[in-house]
Amino acid sequence: MAIGIDLSGRVALVTGGSQGIGLGIAEALVAAGATVVTCARSEVTDPPAGTTHVPCDVRDPEAVRALVDGIVDSHGRLDIVVNNAGGGPYALAADASPRLHDKILGLNLTAPLLVAQAANAVMQQQETGGVIVNISSVSAQRPSPGTAAYGAAKAGVDSLTKSLGMEWAPKVRVNAINVGLCRTPDTADHYGGDETVAAIEKTIPLGRMGRPREVGNVAVFLASDLASYVTGAAIECHGGGEPPVFLSVLNQNQS
Repeated sequence: MAIGIDLSGRVALVTGGSQGIGLGIAEALVAAGATVVTCARSEVTDPPAGTTHVPCDVRDPEAVRALVDGIVDSHGRLDIVVNNAGGGPYALAADASPRLHDKILGLNLTAPLLVAQAANAVMQQQETGGVIVNISSVSAQRPSPGTAAYGAAKAGVDSLTKSLGMEWAPKVRVNAINVGLCRTPDTADHYGGDETVAAIEKTIPLGRMGRPREVGNVAVFLASDLASYVTGAAIECHGGGEPPVFLSVLNQNQS
């Protein structure tokens, strides 16, 4: 008997789901049959096929509650939440302002908790419960120079995932995806051009950066019944990780 994933009849929310990795996640959920709502701070005039979009600042508790209430009013339920909204600019920790650090921590740590709280309140009342997937980063697991606050926030997301997975069981499963380097339309601009990106990709064991849809596929798995005994976990989606620096030095010396 073939194993497949069918999320038909399930309603999903993807924060930051109109572009980049969030778009890949939304598209993967739609392909699996889910009804998908995306949100971001701005309006989206042309939402991804099969989705509806609602403007929402996920750092605002009242806006988050209104978002979740609106989804339940429109669709009768909320089965899946993917906390994808996040990010932060490059800024050395010694130079960054307290306000910048506060914004980064608010978007990447406090906001996922706010959304998860609102979703959990709904999911606990549903017979079938629900699933929350937090999009974290490999920055949570290693030093993150230049993005220290972001890395610390993602480490907090990993810890939060474990705690919520324990607190909210058995009705609600909570997991995270630690995402590595991923190609989006902004990748070349972010890393300084295609040549630099190509050089970076050579350091990745699988030989390339990930694609947003591949992160989406992991999210679909975690949202499905195939992951029915997975909660409080962080799944690595990074193409094999980052080789230790000493290996490149050793190889250079040997050559």
